[in-house]
This record gives sequence, structure tokens and C-alpha cells, in this order.
Amino acid sequence: MKRPVRFLVAGGFGFVIDAGLTHLLIAGAGFSPFAARMPAIAAALSFTWVFNRTFTFGRSPHSLAAEGFRYWAVGATSAVLNYGIYAALIHRLPMIQPVAAVVLSSAAATLYSFFGYSRFVFRHRNGTAKED
Repeated sequence: MKRPVRFLVAGGFGFVIDAGLTHLLIAGAGFSPFAARMPAIAAALSFTWVFNRTFTFGRSPHSLAAEGFRYWAVGATSAVLNYGIYAALIHRLPMIQPVAAVVLSSAAATLYSFFGYSRFVFRHRNGTAKED
């Protein structure tokens, strides 16, 4: 049970980094809302990789470059999944509140990324991520 809690903590910090940096780049540096998201997402994903590697899953048996590529691949596909579910909910259920669509799409993306990171990125020879 410790691993999912740590994963959610990492995601919470990642969200704060993403939202905070997005705000700072828009308000303080004059970035557009679209341009600000790119470095903010990269910073948040970098932080969550280090946090999850250190506290949640442990180091993978892969090289650092391979682990990083795998982590970013899961993170990118998770973001696409999140947006796709959000857009589908808004399109197919026009009465749904956008915040509810964010919650549902984020929940699905969180489950996807947890299993992607634990099975694809940090999986050890015995078939699981490092035990707690």
C-alpha cells in the first residue's frame, strides 16, 4: 500500500510544479498559456521521475537513458490518454461539468501511468518493481 501512496504524493508535487511554473511563466515571463505548459510539464515529469525512482519504485534494471526514455514514453501516452478521455467526455456528455471530466480523465490516466511505470519502467527481473 505504500507504493500507491508515494505515487500519489509524487503526482501531487508534480501537479504543484506544473501549475506553479505555468502560472509563473505566464504572469512573470510573458509566455502564452500554450507555450508555458511545455517547460512546466517537462519540469513536473522530471521531478516525478526522480521522486518515483527514489521513493516509489526504486531504480530500474535498465540504463539511466533507457529508464528515462521509458518513463517519458509512459508519461507522454498518459497525457494523451488523459486529454482524449477528457475531450470524449465533454463531447459525448455535454451536460458534464469540465471539472468532473478532469477528475475522471485524470483518474484513468493515473491508473494507466502507475501500471505503466511499475510494469514497463521499473520492472525488475522477478517481474515486479522493487518491493517496499
